[in-house]
Amino acid sequence: MDIAHQTLVGFAKSFGLFYLLAMAAAALLYACWPANRKRFDKAARDIIDDEDKPWR
Repeated sequence: MDIAHQTLVGFAKSFGLFYLLAMAAAALLYACWPANRKRFDKAARDIIDDEDKPWR
């Protein structure tokens, strides 16, 4: 089985692009999913609440 280098490079580039797009779509769906709203809101509040005091 002899695969040309250009064919292999083209497949790798295409697969990488589609993989990147699929992972970006999955991350966007996870971040925007309504069931995760409470978790993200709590995380946002916890950071602000902990840093609401002077350093010393």
